[in-house]
Amino acid sequence: MSEPDRPLIEAVDLSKYYGNFTAISHVSFTVARGSITAFLGPNGAGKSTTMKILTGFLAPSSGTARIAGYDVETDRLAASRVLGYLPENGPLYTDMSPADYLEYAGKVRGMGRSDLRAALDRVAASCRIEEVWHKTIRKLSKGFRQRVGLAQAILHDPQVLILDEPTAGLDPNQIALVRDLVKSLAKDRTILLSTHILQEVEAMANQVVLVNEGKVVFQGTPSELAAGRSLEDRFRELTKGVAA
Repeated sequence: MSEPDRPLIEAVDLSKYYGNFTAISHVSFTVARGSITAFLGPNGAGKSTTMKILTGFLAPSSGTARIAGYDVETDRLAASRVLGYLPENGPLYTDMSPADYLEYAGKVRGMGRSDLRAALDRVAASCRIEEVWHKTIRKLSKGFRQRVGLAQAILHDPQVLILDEPTAGLDPNQIALVRDLVKSLAKDRTILLSTHILQEVEAMANQVVLVNEGKVVFQGTPSELAAGRSLEDRFRELTKGVAA
């Protein structure tokens, strides 16, 4: 497969077991270069487990995860250089300001002084956090905290972004801002966006991977998922809810 045709995210037969409990079972899907793919499913479906495996924070019991062709287990450092990750309720150092926190994050990544300074200016503008740049993170709203988390994820200008429930717990105005930000980031990045909110699919995604009970039950476009019906009806049908 030529480099431009290679999927930038590949989950290949991923499974994760905790004793007798199966978190995910034989999960396989790909995310094409330049897409916003919604990783959709009900709570407890295995979305966060899969995300953690794809980002190298959790080892699979079996299977392979690749980011831009790099095996996340065997070539994790190379994968991390092309990957930005926003975990659900991502941890922030709340005694720091966004400026201090992001400078620290850049230094941990080994960014040089001039590159880091340019990156800080870039993410402050693109994530619209200039007005809180020197405020203590503890004092920021959840919406601003989420934007600081996104700034951390894109600080090193990665090709791939994995975002776990980026609008969870936000009010409608904050959700709109984060949606606009994600769509602007997608202009030159590939994004996998975990959510259980159907409005996120309609607002942002051009591809959908739907999981239920730890297994992939659909992969395709939002219109293919709807199949002439509402997304809510199809979601309920494929996740064993009450079909319309």
